[in-house]
Amino acid sequence: MAISRRLLNDGESVVIDTRTHVKALLWPLILLVVLLAVGTYVQVQWDQRVAYVVWAIVAVAVVWWVLRPVIVWATASYTFTDRRLITRSGVLVRRGHDMPLARISDIAYEFGLIDRMLGCGTLLISDASTHGTIKLHDIPRVEETQRKVNEMLQRIHDRSGGHDGV
Repeated sequence: MAISRRLLNDGESVVIDTRTHVKALLWPLILLVVLLAVGTYVQVQWDQRVAYVVWAIVAVAVVWWVLRPVIVWATASYTFTDRRLITRSGVLVRRGHDMPLARISDIAYEFGLIDRMLGCGTLLISDASTHGTIKLHDIPRVEETQRKVNEMLQRIHDRSGGHDGV
């Protein structure tokens, strides 16, 4: 589980625990292959001193455009408990956002063709405040996640005795 148990309140249980789909690592992986190909080509075709300079540039580029996105991906999490949505992200500076499920007024999803092929999409969570919509991008099995959250919201609504006004 990506979220620490100490972040949960007494009696609170995790229902959905996920992170961004692995799709988010596609461009860093492609860039890694290209950078390694460039470094190898320069090493074989050019002077050794030029190759050292190019490999140094490749190393910096790999750290910034490949390793950093992988670490950011690995440290971000989205967790729905039976009471709230918990988001955590960041490596050196951690950012978090908690939203009680009772404040959620609407939950929807959207996905394009590639998202559908990969089984992920964007979860759109609206609350009654002026903050608007929270977008959780590239959520794996987004339709299933949306359905589970809707079930939790319905249980909260039923327990509170809320009425639809119909």
